[in-house]
Amino acid sequence: MITKRIAVFMATTAMVATAFSASAADFKIGLSNGWVGSEWRTQMISEAQEMATMWAEKGVEVDVVVQSANVDVPGQIAHVRNFINEGVDAIIINPNSPTAFDPVFAQAKARGILVISTDAEVSSQDAMYVGIDHNDYAKRTAKWLAETLDGKGSIVTINGVAGHPANEMRVEGYREIFDAYPDLKVVNEVNANWEQAQGQQAMQNILATYPDINGVWVQDGMAAGAWRSIMDAGKTGDIAATGEIRKDFLDIWVENGFTSAASVNPPGVMASALNVAVNLLQGKELIEPANKGKYENAMYLPIPFINGENVKAVHAELEGKPGYYSYTSVLSIEDATALFK
Repeated sequence: MITKRIAVFMATTAMVATAFSASAADFKIGLSNGWVGSEWRTQMISEAQEMATMWAEKGVEVDVVVQSANVDVPGQIAHVRNFINEGVDAIIINPNSPTAFDPVFAQAKARGILVISTDAEVSSQDAMYVGIDHNDYAKRTAKWLAETLDGKGSIVTINGVAGHPANEMRVEGYREIFDAYPDLKVVNEVNANWEQAQGQQAMQNILATYPDINGVWVQDGMAAGAWRSIMDAGKTGDIAATGEIRKDFLDIWVENGFTSAASVNPPGVMASALNVAVNLLQGKELIEPANKGKYENAMYLPIPFINGENVKAVHAELEGKPGYYSYTSVLSIEDATALFK
């Protein structure tokens, strides 16, 4: 049975496809990124732009318009309104809030514009989400840490930007796992805003206060900094800590034999969302509706996982890449198209 929400979404998609049926298959897609505090975001935009060129090789012209800047929620809402005024066919957004965009997404839908969020889920039923399940992302590494510590000891967590939807889902995820281990105590939780320097300083402060901790749950963007403080304190053999997917961190992980693991939130999520968008703009229908997640509007992508068993193989794949480059994966054009009928 098709739900009312999915039926409305399909009707909007059909309206967009009909409007452009006379112009071959040329689509204009707006990309909105409301935070530029890491190279991960730059790579995310770059991979989406590269994917647009790959569509051109298949005879589908995709013009991407990028608005990428450090803005608050009203500033990013302005991104969306600009795209609406430009008459784009679709908007792909990495949103700074899960709920604040509901009214402006409704405006986009009223204009026949497809809206897809990526990297962070949104509550709007006028949008769909294409990306990883951040709750599951955190659960995987939290479970690895708990099992590595045999379910006992003291740990700390270093989180990203407080209030960001992806960060909050990750916090919910690791708390659920750690709560299942009564002998595992979370002695402190801090935020370091997904920045390496802040991650390093946070870890240094933590070790000064809790010199005998056994484990650290830290997110990507900050793990390299946290591990540098662990190394400086001479505790690489005493502490198990989660890691990240950047080339520079994988370099020191392999070189030093860290006890680490990392779930992968690939920068390719926006490129994956773009591939889904183009198929929808062509009037195709998803075989399995996007009805997962908290808001029942999500299509989840696979989450690669790196630990001691495969880190050397992953590291080898990044040979020749700059230190800031993140290990990535993308739902290819072919794989995305296979999701439609």
